[in-house]
Amino acid sequence: MSTVPPSVHPNPRKTTSVRRLGKVDIAALREAVLAIPEAVWDEENAGKPNRFDALDRTRHIVFRFVDDFRDWRGSHDRPLWAGWRQLLEPVLAQAVAPYGYARADFPRVMLARMAPGGVIKPHRDANPAAKWPHKIHVPLLTNERVIFYVDGIGYRFAEGEAVEVNNMGVHAVQNAGDTDRIHLIFEYFDLDQPDPDWVHLIETPGA
Repeated sequence: MSTVPPSVHPNPRKTTSVRRLGKVDIAALREAVLAIPEAVWDEENAGKPNRFDALDRTRHIVFRFVDDFRDWRGSHDRPLWAGWRQLLEPVLAQAVAPYGYARADFPRVMLARMAPGGVIKPHRDANPAAKWPHKIHVPLLTNERVIFYVDGIGYRFAEGEAVEVNNMGVHAVQNAGDTDRIHLIFEYFDLDQPDPDWVHLIETPGA
């Protein structure tokens, strides 16, 4: 497993706290997500590629994912993407409109479902592939007792509000409410932005 060189700095365009991107139309996507059978959630969660201790018991359905945790520039569609892309792409496009990038990509796209009483433990997204893209959340189902923490400051995100979060800061989530919290979570980056000077340091395992 490769180590992250000390010179690997995050994208300077990323938010250092939260950036509220505005409301998006989630109606069709939300209806479809709430109709997903429990068996599908369980099956997709069992085969997910993002297994990190900090996520605790949060379940995921992953539509797109990076090929390698060292590099955001290579990614692939997972089996459910083809059937969901017509619902997902309009929400993704609305959410990222404020950035104004002419050419961009979404290396990771997923749903995250946290049950009442659930937590995501304090952590940073340490893998190099997470350091360059914007990390964006769109709540599809939430409640007033869901708190997203970034560097110790608590935030509430409304259903249908797209928000970029600082995944380089220490962040955590607590659902103290009585309903599930389901977010569409994705990464986004500008294909025309020059690659950082440290990319060559992580292109080879063990570098």
